[in-house]
Amino acid sequence: MAEKGKSGKRRFTIDDLFTDGRPQAQGVTDLANAKEIRLDRVVADPAQPRRTFDQEKLEELAASIRQEGLLQPIAVRFDAEQDVYIIIHGERRWRASRLAGKETVAAIVRDVPAERLLIQQLMENIVRDDLNAIDRAAALRALKAQSRDASWEHIAEMIGIKRSRLFQLLDTEKLPEQAQHDIRTGQLNEKQSRALHGLPPVVQEALRVAILQDGLSASQAQRAAAALKEAGVTDNAAAAQQVIAAAIRPLPKKKPSNKSAESLLALIAGLDPHDPATARALATAADHLQLPSASRRRVRSDVLALAKSLARIDSADIERHPETRALLQALQDALTALLRS
Repeated sequence: MAEKGKSGKRRFTIDDLFTDGRPQAQGVTDLANAKEIRLDRVVADPAQPRRTFDQEKLEELAASIRQEGLLQPIAVRFDAEQDVYIIIHGERRWRASRLAGKETVAAIVRDVPAERLLIQQLMENIVRDDLNAIDRAAALRALKAQSRDASWEHIAEMIGIKRSRLFQLLDTEKLPEQAQHDIRTGQLNEKQSRALHGLPPVVQEALRVAILQDGLSASQAQRAAAALKEAGVTDNAAAAQQVIAAAIRPLPKKKPSNKSAESLLALIAGLDPHDPATARALATAADHLQLPSASRRRVRSDVLALAKSLARIDSADIERHPETRALLQALQDALTALLRS
């Protein structure tokens, strides 16, 4: 910074020669630990929580790096004993940079104590929801062991997640090996997998296959699991498949029966349709029967269609079918009541 001499004139120091005075430099401080490091000097952390890397997504990221470069630096720590930089965050970006044929990688060098390293790595992955549930559960157990067997409540507080969420992650380790593999490879998400808990092995496997083959949502899987438990299926795969298929089958639309229609018509005939309470009762009954709403045009169309049908009906046929006569009588009573109102 320029200083004033005894004469009052501004004088410049040697530091002024190296100060960036451009507008874009105002409020900006250079980082001494930002580096461009040769890729062969960077190694993965063997204790990194992430164990699974999707090769297809790595290829996509590598293509992006070839096109636009690395958009976000990785974070590393220097290990003097091995004379290498060990990755704290950004192993995917490091792997993709190698696939892209790059020679260096942009990195921020941090001095992280060993006891804080796993915590930071977990926080990075869990907060970003960028780590599969199985790897997260294993990392949580490693952190608990590293923290001298601290309580799970303390572990949840350390990494900033709810206790209930922590136990949801830990529960994934109780699943069969095949289901865990599906979660690691992204075929099964953690919410879908919750439906598998508490089911016998044979039934569990039948539901796992159905989730994958039929693309069941988490709510559909839970509905199927509830049906399996209610049916008491334990060791019969075929029976389990039938229960699952029935549980996820779309419910058929309810069609009003003659008796239901007669009841609704009797309700119309017996009550005042101009009374608000009556109008609500009629609407509730119609909703229960899943009857469509009517416009003036629809009423006219339906009445004309009914008139044409009645013109063709054989009175003798009505006598032979009492239920048809009862329905027509209920319709007549309802129409009479409406026309009088």
